[in-house]
Amino acid sequence: MKPVKPQDWYRVRKLTDGVTWIDEPHIKEFFRCNVWHVRGRDKDMLVDSGMGVLSLREWVPLVTERPLDAVASHTHFDHIGTHHEFPCRLCHAAEADILAAPTRANTWAEDYVTDDIFTALPPAPYQSSTYTVKAAPATRILEDGDHIDLGDRIFEVIHTPGHSPGGIALWEKATGLLISGDIVYDGPLIESDNPAEMEQYVASMERLLTLPVRTVHGGHFKSYSGERHKEIITNWLRSKGV
Repeated sequence: MKPVKPQDWYRVRKLTDGVTWIDEPHIKEFFRCNVWHVRGRDKDMLVDSGMGVLSLREWVPLVTERPLDAVASHTHFDHIGTHHEFPCRLCHAAEADILAAPTRANTWAEDYVTDDIFTALPPAPYQSSTYTVKAAPATRILEDGDHIDLGDRIFEVIHTPGHSPGGIALWEKATGLLISGDIVYDGPLIESDNPAEMEQYVASMERLLTLPVRTVHGGHFKSYSGERHKEIITNWLRSKGV
């Protein structure tokens, strides 16, 4: 595979709800994190920051225009790669230690990062064998029920353990918008075979099913409707015998 030019690494698509969809199209879809930029009146919000093989701030000027809260939906490598580039970093308490001291093991990079996850390689000097996430200690610790206030938009933090201990979703009640992280999206979900973690996963899914969702922006794959949200969770719960 030939390396990609730096200017071609990121893809930026503006949606209709004040949200911009940023991703890394040369990573295979299953591994490709969705980075969500939300425009607010007083400040902006960035939910997740991609794999971090290239600077997000350098190659996506949108994220440098205004004050911004960089939120980690959880701390797997593909979601926090450029968090260190932002001064305001938000993370759930259960994974703040990983954001502050990431390793190849605790971010799952050791298990997943090889050249095989790419359709075209990042520019040099990137090497999959030495890829690591840089430390980005949280400047605000999040708990369930907290709010992220952008001035004219308020998102409630919903703790969604199951995929990861400190996973969160962000719920904008006024618009019915859910930014779900990796607990639910329209594609193959990564689940644990640990019974306690599966119990948490079921509880998180049951909680998200009760929300009057209109739109879901997930951690992977394309966004989808509230109707599809109910269908995905209902089918998943049924598959678990719930």
